[in-house]
Amino acid sequence: MNTRRLFRTSAIVGVLAATAATAVQAQEGRQVEELVVTAQKREQSLQDVPIVVTSVSGQLLQDAGVRDIRELTVLTPGLTVTSTSNETIVTARVRGVGTVGDNPGLESSVGVVIDGVYRPRNGVSFGDLGETERIEVLKGPQGTLFGKNTSAGVINIITAGPTRDLRAESEATFGNFGQTGFTGSISGPITDTLAGRLFAGARRRDGYQDIITLGGPRAEKDDNDQNFYTLRGQLLWQPTTELSARIIADYTKRSEHCCVGTQLFVGSAPNGRGQLVNATRPGSLDLTSTPYDRQGYANRSTDQRVEDKGLSAEINWDITDAVRLTSVSAIRNWYSEVGQDSDFTAADLVYRPNDGTNNVEFGQVSQELRLAGEAGRLNWLVGGFYAKEDLDTRQRLLFGSDYYSYFVGRVLNGVPALIGLTPNRILQPGSGSDDVHSQEAKTWALFTNNSFRFTDALELTVGLRYTSDEKTLNSRYSTTGASCDLAEPFFVALASNPALGATAAARQAAATSIVGGLCLNGQNNDFDDLGAVEQSRTEEEFSGTAKLQYRWSPDVMTYVSYSRGYKAGGFNLDREQRIVVTATGPNFTADANTSFEPEMVDSWELGAKTSWFGNSLLVNAAAFHQTFEDFQLNTFVGTAFVVETLPEVISRGVDVDFYYAPPIEGLNMQGGVTWAETEIQPFTAAELIDPTRFNSLRRLPGAQMSFAPRWSASLAGTYEREISSSLMFRSNIAAKYTSRYNTGSDLHPSKVQDPLILVNGRIGIGPQDDRWSVELWGQNLTNEDYLQVGFNGPFQVDENNDNVSVYNGFLGAPRTYGVTLRMRY
Repeated sequence: MNTRRLFRTSAIVGVLAATAATAVQAQEGRQVEELVVTAQKREQSLQDVPIVVTSVSGQLLQDAGVRDIRELTVLTPGLTVTSTSNETIVTARVRGVGTVGDNPGLESSVGVVIDGVYRPRNGVSFGDLGETERIEVLKGPQGTLFGKNTSAGVINIITAGPTRDLRAESEATFGNFGQTGFTGSISGPITDTLAGRLFAGARRRDGYQDIITLGGPRAEKDDNDQNFYTLRGQLLWQPTTELSARIIADYTKRSEHCCVGTQLFVGSAPNGRGQLVNATRPGSLDLTSTPYDRQGYANRSTDQRVEDKGLSAEINWDITDAVRLTSVSAIRNWYSEVGQDSDFTAADLVYRPNDGTNNVEFGQVSQELRLAGEAGRLNWLVGGFYAKEDLDTRQRLLFGSDYYSYFVGRVLNGVPALIGLTPNRILQPGSGSDDVHSQEAKTWALFTNNSFRFTDALELTVGLRYTSDEKTLNSRYSTTGASCDLAEPFFVALASNPALGATAAARQAAATSIVGGLCLNGQNNDFDDLGAVEQSRTEEEFSGTAKLQYRWSPDVMTYVSYSRGYKAGGFNLDREQRIVVTATGPNFTADANTSFEPEMVDSWELGAKTSWFGNSLLVNAAAFHQTFEDFQLNTFVGTAFVVETLPEVISRGVDVDFYYAPPIEGLNMQGGVTWAETEIQPFTAAELIDPTRFNSLRRLPGAQMSFAPRWSASLAGTYEREISSSLMFRSNIAAKYTSRYNTGSDLHPSKVQDPLILVNGRIGIGPQDDRWSVELWGQNLTNEDYLQVGFNGPFQVDENNDNVSVYNGFLGAPRTYGVTLRMRY
């Protein structure tokens, strides 16, 4: 029996056994505590909401060791969160649908909202969440109520607020890889009408990947370390029972090193790119295709310095007993400087400097107003949303001292030198591309969401949102060491040179390869000739939802829903060029138009929310069918990122979640299963923005989407009991299963992740009054090797010949373990 079948069978047997046990012992009367969610911008029981929601309490997050949205995946079926070239590039996907990172111009398909404030990119929301009340993962389009760009779902995070009683807590953590962490918080009243909460945390860890530098300028001998601190302060003002204001200020600073890819697959041809890299600088990369020895190669630094800060205010005013006005205002700024060894070898090929000149900054101002109330059988809500986002980025990709020798001397067999393109004329060390982009985006929306109860059992919810999205992008390109303009005039001479082939076709192919190799995006100063480039686009779209639900009994509610989702179009913030074939050969021209169209989705769901055996077991299930049009795909082709819109992607499947309070006192369980077929519908080259990209995407038509396992399942259990008159024992185990899926946007076979089970665990003891506790914990307890993202080795791939190509990967974390001491005062 294979792993997938074993896990599925075990899960089914476990649930059936637990259900049977409950049926026999239901008289003991244990119940699942009511789960309150805000999926419709008002507090409701999870069992009354006609939306697929996985709700995770703050206590379970703590027990499972979840401190950021990437670790949340272990508790959420159907959710995948990965990071790539640095940990500011984080991507969340729901039901196999999301947006590949590494391109700040591309917005997220899964929105992240923290305390009511929309975060512009998943990476901007990556950080220590601190003290959290709960996290709600809403699956499917949520474009009516949740900000913008939520065509696949929403991760809604609610942090713990100020309390009216005085509380103080601290935590100290020590683990392998030199891990240390310290947090502290205090919460309580300041005056009769004012309460506050202050949280501070700092975490540090050595890297878990060894790095060979071969004496390069990089000083660090490991990678994937951790070093940051976070502050969050809150004030809650309640002058009357009708009026409250919650003000939150937060600040995070990170100074870390991440991420060096490892070699997933290295072609075995004697003239393969990996072999040529090692011929240029011996020992520069691993030719054995054994990525999980966690041996990386880099001669340049992978510094990442991030500063994230913000201020928000949520005001709630109960105008009458039945009408509430809510205002959520926020201003935020996120800034990162990133260095990168961009070839992921110890040879000095290409790099992004770590001197602060390679950076991204987001400035955001947002305002939401909602007026909600009840009138008889009608529960109504109207509102408006405004957000202004300023995105500034400088992207530098420079050639190292080995690039000419490797690429010109070996990949192109030294032919360019024969036509005068010598090292003193092109691709000099320190030259390269230096591009600056400044984008201003303004979004405003009007929305309404209304539920009408025809009877006590039958309810209809209708929502509508009008969105206006405006973007203006100003770009300026700079290229030094350019080789393209010098190479193109030699095409005819090369194509007629008998030394390049015995036939005209062979010579033509060789000339195309040589000129093409000298006209890669960062080597083409046609971009400089564009001067200051301004692009703008304006979109107006309607999105909305209709949900009909019927409560058959206090324990059973079913619903059918339709949602129309919208994700704005935008601009690719990377170089795009087109190839024009002329009588004298190919002409590689800079493309000033980097825009792409909005993404739309139509989603249908048929679901049920059920309670069993005296509310000791909640089982919620939904079948879904989602059709995405102009799906925004971001893919790395080995030299640049390109954004393409795929004509149609269909995602269909079933979500099941359960929450269970067995008849064993102190034991609580929750989990779920998602089965999803997320498939790219067949398309032709003519349907792409740029038909010449079809070869890079040729595996996609008719295939399962990348990062889209057909099966995923999660299971978490917490057990606590007295072990003496004064001591309590507490334990937790959380596991996540995913079936086989591909981690590369081009679906290359080397980038496949096999079926995987990740397990986290924790055990602890402490007094019954919770004054202190000591916990032993482990993440990835079975030390599974797994792949986060597979990608083409930069300047090391021939898309038509795997035997000479190098494919790399960013790995998941190995087993980590340690001890945590908690104190409550």
